[in-house]
Amino acid sequence: MILNHLLGIYTHPREEWECIDKKHENYAYALSHILFIALIPSLVTYYSGTQLGWSFGAGELIRLTPQSAVFLATGMYFGLVIGALCLAVMIHELANIFDATPTYTQSLELAAYTATPLFMVGFAGLYPELWFVMSVGLIALSYSVYLLYSGVPIIMHIPEEKGFIYASSVVTCGLVLLSILMAATVIAWGSGLGPEFLH
Repeated sequence: MILNHLLGIYTHPREEWECIDKKHENYAYALSHILFIALIPSLVTYYSGTQLGWSFGAGELIRLTPQSAVFLATGMYFGLVIGALCLAVMIHELANIFDATPTYTQSLELAAYTATPLFMVGFAGLYPELWFVMSVGLIALSYSVYLLYSGVPIIMHIPEEKGFIYASSVVTCGLVLLSILMAATVIAWGSGLGPEFLH
């Protein structure tokens, strides 16, 4: 099953990382996890944008046109998938510096399960209040970082001291990647591809 490690990374992450390390699946399996889990924020974005409306403080609810919401949700989906794949490539390339020799599958597994809490934030969009989504997002980001730090020594088979520095390097690369995705979004919106709102 695609999500067979999902509960474990929340309830007993270190043991689950060891389980993932012992039972490495193939590349397609790890990729299918990303492809499936990225649907959550994308579909919720469409639903909340068209049906629920977003609230920013005391102002009116803001809703998107269906066409605009489809475009936004599709862009989000591909952005999340590409972002996770890029993170996996960074994890793989950084490994050489730390005397680790992971396969691309191991790198993708680490990226996929580390990013899972961030993707699950999509469910917070069912209560589309900015303060709520941002609060849940901050908690998810913290837990993703924890998963990364706990998973690197196990998946990469390196000492914890090196693992800490390695994970810190991955976090830095991840933040740069996130900045690039946000800049691309701003550029796209500024070029006339921004959302259309219902009045």
